[in-house]
Amino acid sequence: MAVIPVPEDAAVTLRVLHETAYAYDAPVELAHHLGHLRPRATPLQRVCEWQLSVAPQPDVGDDDPDGPVDGSDCHVTVSPGVHQSVDPWGNHRASFSHSRVHDRLVVVSSFVVEVDPLPTLHPGASPPWEAVAERLRYRPGAGFDEAVEFTLGSAYAPREASLARFATRVFRPGTPLLAGALAMMHLIFRYFAYKPLATSVNTRAPEALAQRQGVCQDFAHVMIGAMRSIGLAARYVSGYLLTRPPPGQPRLIGADASHAWVSVWCPVHGWVALDPTNAVPAGTDHVTLAWGRDYADVAPLRGVIRGGGRAVPRVAVTVEPLETVFDSD
Repeated sequence: MAVIPVPEDAAVTLRVLHETAYAYDAPVELAHHLGHLRPRATPLQRVCEWQLSVAPQPDVGDDDPDGPVDGSDCHVTVSPGVHQSVDPWGNHRASFSHSRVHDRLVVVSSFVVEVDPLPTLHPGASPPWEAVAERLRYRPGAGFDEAVEFTLGSAYAPREASLARFATRVFRPGTPLLAGALAMMHLIFRYFAYKPLATSVNTRAPEALAQRQGVCQDFAHVMIGAMRSIGLAARYVSGYLLTRPPPGQPRLIGADASHAWVSVWCPVHGWVALDPTNAVPAGTDHVTLAWGRDYADVAPLRGVIRGGGRAVPRVAVTVEPLETVFDSD
């Protein structure tokens, strides 16, 4: 057996480890948590396995199943007491509770996915953005169209005049929709400074636009809000990004982080994922967890606790490629 380099246009297999740890400075008496930590299957992503462990062990009720209930081909293992369900956007979510006093919480999600390369895009082949916006206008009584929901404003990515003005810098009259979306992705990349402490998890797109700085969540919200403000459909995608260490340097365990990007709807291409933080279409380095209207729909982990005092989570993410092995003479 010999390891042969995989062609750039081949699928990539990635292993992801995401650990969230809380060390509370006061005992927690009661806690309820909800997480979007299981990757979803997409036309370009296959989920091979997923494990979720929670310590201390969550409450286990009499009606809890003996094992995970799951209808997919993915091999799933979760801690006892973790309940799985699907949200309105088709994302997997896990919920669990603790009614016993505890002073720490550790949640570890690990999985393996195969990601296919993005098909070739033809930006000029998409229709003018105005025609798409007209098609997406909400009409009472009209049939259900998934994309229409993502033209509506949301808490983090509202429809506002400042965002519409920003969008028209690249969406000129007659511009093909996908060409305009790619231009906006590059505009945000040039226009914004990446500064992790410049914003908070609660920063909305208009404030991030005014500051011209932030993190991937802000970049995504600005692009989504700008496109919605001119009538186009865009959704928020949460996931991970494979970062590559400098030549000769080892990959640092836990050095990666959660990531966010944008998916834009185009009648010709369907949903197209674009990463304004890095000015690239989302490819084999991007692992999709979930998507929704904005960050609030797909936060990796959130909870309500009684007690606990103040505790800042420690988050460590590792994304690493798995070698593909072929038979060789």
